[in-house]
Formats: sequence, C-alpha cells, structure tokens
Amino acid sequence: MADLELRQDGDVIWATMNRPERLNALSRNLVTELRDFFVGLYWRRDVRVVVLEGAGDAFCAGLDLKERSEPTEGSDGRRSIGAGLTRQREISEIVIAMRRCPQPIIACVDGAAAGGGFALALASDVRIVTPRARMNAAFIRIGLSACDIGVSYFLPRMVGSSVAAEYMLTGRFIDAERARELGLVSRIVPKDQLKAEAQAFVDDMLHATPLGLRLTKEALNHAIDAGGLEAAIAMEDRNQILASADGDFGEGVQAFLEKRKPNYTRREG
Repeated sequence: MADLELRQDGDVIWATMNRPERLNALSRNLVTELRDFFVGLYWRRDVRVVVLEGAGDAFCAGLDLKERSEPTEGSDGRRSIGAGLTRQREISEIVIAMRRCPQPIIACVDGAAAGGGFALALASDVRIVTPRARMNAAFIRIGLSACDIGVSYFLPRMVGSSVAAEYMLTGRFIDAERARELGLVSRIVPKDQLKAEAQAFVDDMLHATPLGLRLTKEALNHAIDAGGLEAAIAMEDRNQILASADGDFGEGVQAFLEKRKPNYTRREG
C-alpha cells in the first residue's frame, strides 16, 4: 500500500498521507512519493485543485525519527555531510514544488502538524483545521534549527516576525484558536465536517476558469516578494489580459450572468 494515497475526483486530487500508525510521519518513502507527486503536478492540466490530508489522528508528525539512517563513512565526516545535505534537499524540494505547482492546495489539518508536517501545512494555500489541531516548529526541540523546510520563509510572512520568533525559538505549539487569531488558518470545523468544508472551497475554486485559477496562485506567490506596488500591479495587468483572451473567459461571464455552474472545456491554460 502506498504511503501517499491519491484519489482523483474530476478536476480534484485528494492526497492522503497514509501512515496512521506513525502519525503520518515522513518516512523516506513518503518523502519520495510527496516530492514526485507535487513535482509532477506542474505539468498536469487534468488537475485543478489538490486537497492534502492525513489518515487517522494526525496530519503529519514530522520526520520519522525511528526510521533507520544510512550508515556514514569517512573519519572526516565529509561523506556523511554530503549525504545528509542530499537527503535534506530531497525533503525541502517538496515545499518548493508545492509553491511552484499551479494548483491551489487545501490542507485539512487534524491533530498534529509538527516539524515537516508544519511545513507542509504552511506551504499549502488554504488551511482548514479541527479544534484539536496543533502545529509547531518541532525541529528546534530535537537539536536542530527551527529554520527548516521553508518555515522561516512562510511563517513570518503570515504572522509577522515577532510572533514567528515566539514560536520558532521555543518550539511551542500553536493551537487551533491561536492559529485562527493569527490568520494562519481559514476555518476551524469539527473533524466530521473537515472534508465537506474542503469540498466547499474546492467548489468555489472551480468556478474560476482553469487559466484564471492558475494565474491567481502564481501572482499571489510573486506578489509576496514583489519590489513594490507597481511591480505587483504590472503582474496583475498581464494576468488579466491573458485571462480575458482565454477561450474559457466567455463561459465564465455567461455562467455568472445565468447564475449557474460554469462548464469549462479548455485544459491547456
């Protein structure tokens, strides 16, 4: 059985980290499957939205520390450092691919999202949580830096540098209510309503044209680090012209006027 289960429902893929007995901790196999999946999404036009979730009682408890490490060789440590850097980048590539892929990613967080699981949640576009969700930069509690897998990039941009420092320097958990106060999550819902809430987001996103949805995620990514207002607006202007010239634009307008669900046919956007 795969550690990452993928179920496609029309234009949506429901991706489930499936190691419930280990709280969906990141094994090497799960890391590989996550990386391959998100890297491959860049080229796919049959997928417009992704929902990421964890099986069982956790979203993802971070790196699986019980998984045996490869033996290292060399008294000077150079080989082990090189191998460690390669393994580190195999993991960090996941969040780079999550931001690079054009499909919006909705994270459904129930239980722990610790360490690498926290990074996966932050790299998603929308986060929906249950009341028992708990997130933290667990790396600093096991002898590492809290700056890992994109957390030092995402968190201060979402909650500000002071609050980010509070949680990254201590490894403290952010509970669901605090996460909502900080604007880190969009909704808190009971576990039995988590999928329905995610589906509601999916339905709203699919009202956008395929190209419009992709361009919006792309522009949001770039606007975070844009050189200023004019740079962001130049990108917005470019996207509006591209979207208005797309063959699905007319159907989007017509569906809006007729108050019905749009029927888009183009997938090369």
